Amino acid sequence: MKTQKYILAIDQGTTGTHVLVIDAKLRVHGTAYRELRQYFPKPGWVEHDLNEIWHSSLDCVERALRNARVPAKAIAAIGITNQRETTGLWRRDGGKPIRRAIVWQDRRTADRCSSLKSQGLEPRVRAITGLVLDPYFSGTKLAWLLEDDDQARAAAERGELCFGTVDSWLVYKLTGHRTHLTDVSNASRTLLMNLRTLSWDPEMLALFDIPRQVLPEIRGSAEIYGTTLGVRPLPDGIPVAGMAGDQQAALFGQACFSPGEAKCTYGTGAFLLMNTGEVPVESHAGLLTTVGWRLFGRTVYALEGSAFVAGAAVQWLRDGLGLIKSAPEVEKLARKVDDTGALVFVPALTGLGAPHWRPDSRGLLAGIDRSTSAGHLARAVLEGIAFQIHDLARAMTEDSGREIPAFKVDGGASANGLLMQFQADLLGTDVVRPKNLQTTSLGAAFLAGLGSGVWKNEDEIRGAWKVGRHFRPKMSAEDRERHLTKWRQALQRV
Repeated sequence: MKTQKYILAIDQGTTGTHVLVIDAKLRVHGTAYRELRQYFPKPGWVEHDLNEIWHSSLDCVERALRNARVPAKAIAAIGITNQRETTGLWRRDGGKPIRRAIVWQDRRTADRCSSLKSQGLEPRVRAITGLVLDPYFSGTKLAWLLEDDDQARAAAERGELCFGTVDSWLVYKLTGHRTHLTDVSNASRTLLMNLRTLSWDPEMLALFDIPRQVLPEIRGSAEIYGTTLGVRPLPDGIPVAGMAGDQQAALFGQACFSPGEAKCTYGTGAFLLMNTGEVPVESHAGLLTTVGWRLFGRTVYALEGSAFVAGAAVQWLRDGLGLIKSAPEVEKLARKVDDTGALVFVPALTGLGAPHWRPDSRGLLAGIDRSTSAGHLARAVLEGIAFQIHDLARAMTEDSGREIPAFKVDGGASANGLLMQFQADLLGTDVVRPKNLQTTSLGAAFLAGLGSGVWKNEDEIRGAWKVGRHFRPKMSAEDRERHLTKWRQALQRV
């Protein structure tokens, strides 16, 4: 009798860790989730504890296996997907973090980025890496960690420290501290990798004063990186066989395998990616050029637009203002009013990302009067998220020369029907939501299955993507322009 094969996917995100277990026929058998604490030591600073990330991952693995009623020995491969630019440093011998990791949302290196821009260096950085000079990315975060601690720099130069994004940390821990590597999609988010050679770029290392010996090896997105060792509750010997940054994993999990196909993930931030094929497309509209994945020796590139705040704005309504007790309640509150009237919200709580790239901008709530209610505020927050995505989609159409025929969506906030309908109305394009919204986790599972030989190619998993709901545009052209004019006027004030 043939033994059933299962894939375990670890999706380590900004606000929590999610693990799922699927079988070779792509059926989900079990899941688990655990929130992750964020630290805010100073205004604009955001940090995570690497050990807390590791323990949350182990806890979710154990509970997902229990919920799936799958024995750990039946796991054929493990896939990892992760918050991308979050930057950690740990000791190569023993794995002790030297301090908390700097999260992608952190803005402490904004002045460094501004200084480099004023020197006229951004065009060269963009030509090599596909990225812009913004504190969002790992390069200036790593430079700050090494500059802030003379002992850390000396240890890094002696080869005693490991730099890594969260994927590197997890595979290092899963393999019993035997591997220090990253995949090409995560490496492409560091400001340190050459987008065409797919290797660490000497010019960028010199610019940020990064010693080569602290960096991980760059590998593909679906191959065996190592096997588990000494990890409870998993037996030794399970291959870790797939890795991709969370947004690239979602693009893969949405089955956007052909050039022109695009998806938007609504998580803590919102991220729009388009598959551009095997040639990187240079952006002239403020987007990023990034690696989607490298699979079977073939590299797929993508255009990306990032809105730093999406679901985080709803969390602000919950935690900061106390207007709701849980995130799903925002839709019910927003539906208490038919529109926002003059109210508009710009969710620049940690600066503006693409296509504006204004890290010093801060949030704006304009148009308040005596009639403004909690419902108006909730609806304005949802609309603010959608306005950001509209700007990204228009920039992507301009750069790629392609219209987006249908807008695939995923992530927690995509469950919000009011937000998705307003998004379709603003774009004038169908918004398509899959049955399974956990496409980031599915993407990691698909890559692990391909890397370990459970599946042979993308065609074997293409059929897993199923439509859950279509949202079709209903708004008139006049109303759409009225909304967009209000948004553009607000943007000029932040």
